[in-house]
Amino acid sequence: MSNEKLTLQSEDFSEWYNQVILRAELADYAPVRGCMVIRPYGWAMWENIQKALDERFKATGHVNAAFPLLIPKSFMEKEKEHVEGFSPELAVVTYGGGQELEEPLVIRPTSETIIGHMYAKWIQSYRDLPVLINQWANVVRWEMRTRLFLRTLEFYWQEGHTAHETAAEAEEETLRMLNVYADFAINEAAVPVITGRKSESEKFAGAVRTYSIEGMMKDTRALQSGTSHNLGQNFAKAFNIQYLDRNNELQYCWTTSWGLSTRFIGAIIMSHGDDQGLILPPRLAPIQIVIVPIFRSDEEKSVVMEATEKVKVMLGGFRIKVDDRVGITPGFKFNDWELRGVPVRLEIGPKDVANQSVTAARRDIPGRDGKTQVPFNTLQEEAGKMLTAVHNNLLDKATAFRESHTYDPKDYQEFKDVIQNGWAFSPWCGDTACEAKIKEETKATTRCIPFNQEPFKGKCIACGKDASEKVIFAKAY
Repeated sequence: MSNEKLTLQSEDFSEWYNQVILRAELADYAPVRGCMVIRPYGWAMWENIQKALDERFKATGHVNAAFPLLIPKSFMEKEKEHVEGFSPELAVVTYGGGQELEEPLVIRPTSETIIGHMYAKWIQSYRDLPVLINQWANVVRWEMRTRLFLRTLEFYWQEGHTAHETAAEAEEETLRMLNVYADFAINEAAVPVITGRKSESEKFAGAVRTYSIEGMMKDTRALQSGTSHNLGQNFAKAFNIQYLDRNNELQYCWTTSWGLSTRFIGAIIMSHGDDQGLILPPRLAPIQIVIVPIFRSDEEKSVVMEATEKVKVMLGGFRIKVDDRVGITPGFKFNDWELRGVPVRLEIGPKDVANQSVTAARRDIPGRDGKTQVPFNTLQEEAGKMLTAVHNNLLDKATAFRESHTYDPKDYQEFKDVIQNGWAFSPWCGDTACEAKIKEETKATTRCIPFNQEPFKGKCIACGKDASEKVIFAKAY
């Protein structure tokens, strides 16, 4: 525990981010470069993310399975674009049991190849389709520049892999799962995201089309927070995933894949946190309400702890923590739980007990403005209302921040100016050479081509050629 102040976001956002993760005990650095240990508080948040997503997956007909961590290296070479995209990031096992392996094994960077191999065995007829499988797993990508949660050598995620009869069904699935991610981000994490299509150069290696949800962090950088890929028949042809259609003719399946990872914890931290630490969205917070009993004497302690126990039982439907640590001042406890981002704090002292009420403090509203007295007899109902209010406030603030930092520059010079401190929503010709030039000159990339835009005809912000779509450009994690 440390009472030392965090680095201010305005001074060094990156250092603030690292400090808040370590001090709030979400994660720590592992002995292997680029790897992290997710601590219980961070893992509890990941479990809540898993639960919220898993319910949505199962409601849309998906089931869970588990596939191997090790993949024959030859599998990675069957889909040309895929292997080119992942080659620099592969970790390869060449020895096992003290002997050199006949064929090297890749530690999975993603599972399209091994799952494609299995689907080729399992799918025979149109009656076997669709196959809608998800797995919760860890994967390894040999990243050179790493950062806790955002980019690590090993990370945890879910990856969905589906196979369909038709191109239309595959596209419908790809968009359905993107919308599931957006619904989760907005309604569970209070992270407002933009849904859209990735450019050709930014799409997943081996995909026909990639869609993503993009969030703006508090330093105005973009974070790709979830992706959904229409793989067309590329992997089906590479792995011979075929089925007999309704006319008894052999056809290749149409496949998809989609994933969201522990990187999303980074999105939550950077969307909502402030100079006091984390502010966690109530629906995902490991602890929704912390109760801090306050007393000076044994007599006061007896009265306060009896009331605390009653309040704890009363709020049994919420994720509750009673901070009964001894030898620590109430002020230190308040700061500690603010650092950890607990949405609501309840203070119970002798005066509160006498008044048959608690002092409630909302984490999203600092100081006295966030405090209110709540009678015991309305506490259960009011606690639920407070948590909903915290969620709505976080979502509103993050949305307003994004909108106030998204610009429509009139020319390329203004584009270069605004991109230093926000997003540009600008016309783009679609030329990858133009995209590369923008990236080289501004360090901004095309984040996505948003779905929700009016039909457009204009000139590319960078080169002046005809443009029919507007794109979000931003510096990104």
